Amino acid sequence: MRRVSALALGLVVFVATAAVLVLEILAGRILAPYVGVTLRSFTGIIGTVLAAIALGSWAGGRLADRRDPRAILGPTLAVGGLLAILTPAFVDVVAPGWSGEQPLQIVGLAFIGFFAPAAVLSMVTPIAAKIALRTLETTGTVVGSLSAVATAGALFGTFATGFVLLASLPSEPITWLVGGVLLTMAAVFSLPQTRGALLGLTGLAAAAIAFSAAVPHPCLVETPYFCADVHVDPARPSGRELILDTLRHSYVDVEDPTYLGSRYARVMAGVVAAATGGRGPEGALFVGGGGFTIPRYLLAMYGTESVVLELDPRLVEFAEDELDLERGDWLEVHTGDARLTLRRTPPAAFDVVVGDAFGGRSVPWHLTTVEFLTEVRQRLRPGGLYVMNLIDYPPARFVRAELASLATVFPHVAVIPPPRSEAGESGGNFVLVGSLQPLPAGIAFEDGEVVLEGGDAIGFAAGADPLRDSFAPVDQLLGRP
Repeated sequence: MRRVSALALGLVVFVATAAVLVLEILAGRILAPYVGVTLRSFTGIIGTVLAAIALGSWAGGRLADRRDPRAILGPTLAVGGLLAILTPAFVDVVAPGWSGEQPLQIVGLAFIGFFAPAAVLSMVTPIAAKIALRTLETTGTVVGSLSAVATAGALFGTFATGFVLLASLPSEPITWLVGGVLLTMAAVFSLPQTRGALLGLTGLAAAAIAFSAAVPHPCLVETPYFCADVHVDPARPSGRELILDTLRHSYVDVEDPTYLGSRYARVMAGVVAAATGGRGPEGALFVGGGGFTIPRYLLAMYGTESVVLELDPRLVEFAEDELDLERGDWLEVHTGDARLTLRRTPPAAFDVVVGDAFGGRSVPWHLTTVEFLTEVRQRLRPGGLYVMNLIDYPPARFVRAELASLATVFPHVAVIPPPRSEAGESGGNFVLVGSLQPLPAGIAFEDGEVVLEGGDAIGFAAGADPLRDSFAPVDQLLGRP
């Protein structure tokens, strides 16, 4: 039997471990429409893949001791490649009946989609080590060298996926690309007697890609950050619901921007109107764009010019294509993380700042802290207002902590909870207000709305610690339905 060079074995290990990390990072994107994007989801994914790596390394070592490692290297790569191709299909077939934000659901879907390919591909390194070993005297050198190459491959897969692939391609074609590379290497590194069978896998791989492409996918468009879809409101033909991953983010009437289809949007609009004496703001800053519902509303009602900080440039394009957003002199958009893009905006330049950024049900933790709110306050003109939308459920620990954070920065705070939530009976969208001047009395909202301000708001947040950059456990505080 022919010998395999150390360089060739290193290449195999590099590619296999890179593929594992590509799949691990893709898992966050592929599972997001079903489990959201939270610390919980990433914890479940990372833990599942690490378990697969451990099992695969153990199984690969045992198999290499019992079989000719050169005979099993090619088939192992081939099986790993086929499983990589089928990963999105496995998830999309099973997930609709298993979706949710609980740990068991997250780990279960991560297991179904990613455990098998990660375990199989993790078998490659011990198989390659057995092939490379010539004498016991070189064991340390061989194992150490291949471990270093495996780590380098993992780093390459991580950086390439996060910085390049997800910014260029949807997740499904990336799995096809990974599978194709692995199957090509399987053919190259198989023994002559098995190469014919492995080459026959080309047809099987094509069938796997066709099957994966045929399985219904929840995304109309997959951006680097979101699975985006639009639903038409059957009760209002011009109404559009923007769905990002598991959550309805915006309601937009493409013919009437003054129509606000979401309760929280109507509450925020009411707060802004009352705080500005019905005149509306001249300039508004938005942390989060989504469907650009409220910027369009303020433009139609008051001629307000808006600056929007939106994480995802593809989502801005999606709003233009699918939600009829028309850019103009009235709208300035900065794409990137809002904690960074906020610093590009001038101080004391806005009458209103609106916080409406989400990752799943949760506000990104670094957009909740006292330090971030201090930077927000610096952007407000004298008498300015910060209005924030967040989601929480009983026992409402997150909203209380965020209200405590607002009270640390702003002299006047208020909270408008969803109906029945004050008594701990339900949850939903809370609107929080931080103001540099007293809020006007008698703000009118829909029937059943309660406005807690002043001492009542402070009492609502009693016992909660403000969130700070050093400790802001938003995902752990967040209540879930």
